[in-house]
Amino acid sequence: MTTSIPARADSAQLDATDPLAAHRDLFIGSETDLVYLDGNSLGRPLRSTAERLGTFVAEEWGGRLIRGWDERWFDLPRTLGDRIGAALLGAAPGQTAVGDSTTVLLYKMVRAAVAAHPERREIVVDTDNFPTDRYIVEGVARECGLDVVWITPDHTRGVTPELLAPVLGEQTALVLVSHVAYKSGFLADGPALAELTHAAGGWLLLDLSHSTGSVPLELDAWGVDLAVGCTYKYLNGGPGAPAFGYVAARHLDSGAFEQPIQGWMGAAEPFRMGPSYEPAPGIRRLISGTPPVLGMLALEDMVGLIESVGMAAVRAQSVALTEHAIALVDDVLPEVELRSPRPSAERGGHITIGHPRMREVTAALWRRDVIPDFREPDALRIGLSPLSTSFVEVEAGIRAVRDLLD
Repeated sequence: MTTSIPARADSAQLDATDPLAAHRDLFIGSETDLVYLDGNSLGRPLRSTAERLGTFVAEEWGGRLIRGWDERWFDLPRTLGDRIGAALLGAAPGQTAVGDSTTVLLYKMVRAAVAAHPERREIVVDTDNFPTDRYIVEGVARECGLDVVWITPDHTRGVTPELLAPVLGEQTALVLVSHVAYKSGFLADGPALAELTHAAGGWLLLDLSHSTGSVPLELDAWGVDLAVGCTYKYLNGGPGAPAFGYVAARHLDSGAFEQPIQGWMGAAEPFRMGPSYEPAPGIRRLISGTPPVLGMLALEDMVGLIESVGMAAVRAQSVALTEHAIALVDDVLPEVELRSPRPSAERGGHITIGHPRMREVTAALWRRDVIPDFREPDALRIGLSPLSTSFVEVEAGIRAVRDLLD
């Protein structure tokens, strides 16, 4: 259901009646005057994370030392993956693992998908997708002698079933789509894209980097084949936090998914140090090298918070914040172009506005401790992290844009 907030809704009153307002105090920096509208690039850290990191160094790392692998660390990519799957992805256990960067996991997924379709020669991706996604597709296509089929969406939207259907065919091996477009914030129709892709005989890979922790997901129910998402945006894992990967159980059980980067931690018996690689059963085969335990600590804290709040409440807050931002843009910035969908059912957790002076505006905003994001060639992106962004922050940021344009 779309929530409509009047253009002149009082931001302070919205904060005062916000049922999730108390959670903002859990984040470092929430007590300052800095206006942070870039939580969809790097989320604020939780206060509990600072204490957790110190405790981990002193007790778990310093106290348990190598015993930590047997006691917890070895299984952490899977146990944390299962928590992410249950709380955020709509994924049953045994299909999600944490580790590697988003780029490395995207490579693994794309390479495995085309290997599972040796008779097919085409990978479908859109021209507005995040650069890494496009670069990985181009690199794998060159490596495997395949063709890239490009979709060109409207710059205020993203990949729709109507755009995807005409480019699918008997040569389609894989379709790669960002579930929430990184520029416009367009929210793709996951189940419809999966149905179309499967009818053509291919696999669907969703990039969830701007979805996870912002919009509810139902990967199992939608029939998605593969998914990858980063954890330093709405999951507040910190700079360089490891990504997660999802592989549908049917592809793991059948052996259709083959790990393209064979490392010892993904082997069936990693500590046997055998002469040849045999993949581990289930999602463990997605792991290659030693998992980044330190990088998962902050992520554990944020997943725990979302588990307690629930994604339905997170999504309702995200919708309220973006509706408020759009109403304020309409009210005080009539000369800018809204480059995001207006219906909340078609929009993720950020909005983008365009104006010829936005590059200069963004630079000036940063000097004022107002932090949005700039996107080429002339767009300002306003990221609204549901549990750490206030309505007052949103208004302060948009009015700062007004002051600079004036």
